[in-house]
Amino acid sequence: MTKTCDEVLDLQLFGAGDVVHGTQAFVNANAPENSTAYVSTPGSESGLSAEMKTFYDKTLIELAGPSLVFDQFGQKRPIPQNGGKTIEFRKFSSLPKALTPITEGVTPTGSKLTVVPVTTTVDQYGDYVELTDMIELTSVDPIVVEATKQLADQAGRTIDTVVRNQILGGTNVYYCPEISSTGEETEITSRSDLSANAKLRVKDVFKAAAILKAMNAPSIDGSYVAVIHPYVAYDLMQDAEGQWLDIQKYTDPATVLRGEIGTLGGVRFVQTTEAKVYHDANLGTAQSLTVTAYTSSASDVSCSNGVPSASRVTVSEAVTADLIGRDVYYTTSSDKVFATIVGINATSKYIYLDAPLTGVTYASGDKLTSAGCGKDGAAVFATMFFGANAYGTTDIGGGGIEHIVKQKGYGNDPLNQRSSVGWKATKAATRLVEEYMLRVESGSSFNGSSIETN
Repeated sequence: MTKTCDEVLDLQLFGAGDVVHGTQAFVNANAPENSTAYVSTPGSESGLSAEMKTFYDKTLIELAGPSLVFDQFGQKRPIPQNGGKTIEFRKFSSLPKALTPITEGVTPTGSKLTVVPVTTTVDQYGDYVELTDMIELTSVDPIVVEATKQLADQAGRTIDTVVRNQILGGTNVYYCPEISSTGEETEITSRSDLSANAKLRVKDVFKAAAILKAMNAPSIDGSYVAVIHPYVAYDLMQDAEGQWLDIQKYTDPATVLRGEIGTLGGVRFVQTTEAKVYHDANLGTAQSLTVTAYTSSASDVSCSNGVPSASRVTVSEAVTADLIGRDVYYTTSSDKVFATIVGINATSKYIYLDAPLTGVTYASGDKLTSAGCGKDGAAVFATMFFGANAYGTTDIGGGGIEHIVKQKGYGNDPLNQRSSVGWKATKAATRLVEEYMLRVESGSSFNGSSIETN
């Protein structure tokens, strides 16, 4: 019978009679490699064996695995050993067509592979939780086991976000058109114009796949892959109806990708809550602020906190000091001006901007919205489509991630009151072929102030 990760932890990390981080024995993850003991008692020199340390690291990787959605599709490279902080990936340029007929008996010149090195720098990430002697004595659950589960989840989400943020910076982007209540399409050319009505549809999926195909992006086991947020997946499946192939209908369930939910138009969809959401925090008490008056007169834009201001607007909603420094758009029916809030006057509901509003035709009801999201503060969701070898990542195995346990008394702990469990990872990711990936940005029927950026 195959055991779960939790069962393996419970059965193998701790033997019968061992007290982990308790009053009888302590796990020591920094013991000499030739040590054979799994635990060490106070005052002894023995500690966690090399085999058990390896088991800890493998268990952390296994528990972190479900969060590694973006990471699973990258071209993998091992962490460089004794080679500095720079790691090299390679991409191969396509060979030109061989259209010249071959002369009988004459060997043609042939072609040469063009290998383009792409280098990036690895960085370290990590965290730990500190455990007190009182928690260890009074906790009902095995505290190291529970801490390891939580840390593994954190490690997986952190590592995957490092990869995600790198590929999000790609140069190819497609904005889903806005669909009116009568079905009319309006082309969208910027994120700030996307509304909840610009949903991802079947038509957009086929278009994204066509864009990748036109760029000769190689497939991943016969299909392209898209990483999608659950809210966007809901909209798409509602639109797809009978065209959507759920994973339960796959003829070979063994080939299901981590997080995969189904296939449409030659694209396999992998769902994760870590798919990027562009949605800035509310502007005070609302997603957008309604403008009631403005002035760009140089004699009337003196900012209350002494920062130079180019214009001042009055809004109907309450404003607070935490708005200072926020990037916003001043939006009218025909204009949109980018600006940064440099000051506020809460009593008069004034907002001071660093950009002049010259040339803008003011009308009551104009909006101030966050610059990091969609129209009127709408959340924008990024669905990443890509083929094989679009980007590269370092492998979390082979030293890429480490599980670290410190026993009570380490460091400045004269009364043996503190122990800790933590993780440390070395990670890097880089885009290799821009044409092999496409960021599709859309709105969603799930939209509101409760959605947060991630």
